[in-house]
Amino acid sequence: MIKRIPILLFIFALIYIYFKDETFTSNKITIGASIPQTGIIKTWGDSVTAGANSYFKYANENNILDRKKINFLIYDDKYEPELASDNAEKLVFQDKAFALFGFVGTPTVKSVLPLLYDENIPFFGAFTGASFLRNTNNKNFVNFRSSYEEEIEAIVKHLYKNNGLTRIAVFYQNDDYGEEGYISLINSLKKRELSLVAEGSYKRNTFSINHAFNEIKDASPEAIIMVGAYKTNSLFIKKAKENEKLKNTIFCNLSFGDANSMIKELKKQKTNTDNLLFSQVVPNYINTDIPAIQEYQTLMKKYYPKQELGFISLEAFLSAKVLVKAIQRIQGDMTREKLLKSLKNLPYNTLKGFYINFRNTQLLNKVYLFHYKNPRFEKIED
Repeated sequence: MIKRIPILLFIFALIYIYFKDETFTSNKITIGASIPQTGIIKTWGDSVTAGANSYFKYANENNILDRKKINFLIYDDKYEPELASDNAEKLVFQDKAFALFGFVGTPTVKSVLPLLYDENIPFFGAFTGASFLRNTNNKNFVNFRSSYEEEIEAIVKHLYKNNGLTRIAVFYQNDDYGEEGYISLINSLKKRELSLVAEGSYKRNTFSINHAFNEIKDASPEAIIMVGAYKTNSLFIKKAKENEKLKNTIFCNLSFGDANSMIKELKKQKTNTDNLLFSQVVPNYINTDIPAIQEYQTLMKKYYPKQELGFISLEAFLSAKVLVKAIQRIQGDMTREKLLKSLKNLPYNTLKGFYINFRNTQLLNKVYLFHYKNPRFEKIED
């Protein structure tokens, strides 16, 4: 038995080393992202980069983390799942990222789930409201934003309760993102003993809307929930507004639809912007009564003066600030486990003017609805 003790100690040492949380000692903290820098939703990537980097740059220049500096490392995935998966592996194994942050899109995020499960790396602030990121068993997922389910419930509640509308259709992207929205909408309607009057889908990263349009138009829906990307949604709206059966239809867009880019696209097409509804997971980016939004405007103008303000860059800015604040609160050795614990236990007033409360794997748990009244978005009051 005594002879076996050294062997047992060696085995225990190996187990300890294997399961021990890695300590990050470098003054360069690599935060890794895979976002669309080219392709059909490039403007999404531009907004995320500008919003997040405006705070990371500020934090580095002002020594918010003392001697440590944020290295925001971004790879382009063109909004394609295979590229996102490759990028995530590169960030984890080659670049030794401390955390993954700001990934854009449901299908792209879904492609990296196996890696996230295996490596248990912090995955924070993804730009998706997907339900699979809100499974409370996944301890390394921390969402900043509300879910698509909450966004769709807010839209349907408004349409049904406030406007008395019951004839609702859906136009959706034929992938995991579209499916998330589709299922959430079915469930929300079912609660009110309603069902879809029509549905139509299109293939991701394309503008193939004709089939979906023909499937929907003859039902003359009072409202269409749009679970798509901004350019494709815009094309559909333009075509619909030229059709007599849809001239009074309300077009309801989720936050991923990129409201700012959609309005710009519609104006470029000389399409009127009446009867549009937008759900968002952050307040209006022009609301300087909120101190954190005033800071966002100041730093965006300093670091990205040519980038227009908008909902997406605001969300990216706020989530980047939250990430820095969580890192700042880590005491002793820098480990991923400590980062996750810090993110989940942030003070409620971390962002001035916002209420931070980690529940349902989310830090923010609110949805805002807007109309667009040229030239600005106006909040719909309950």
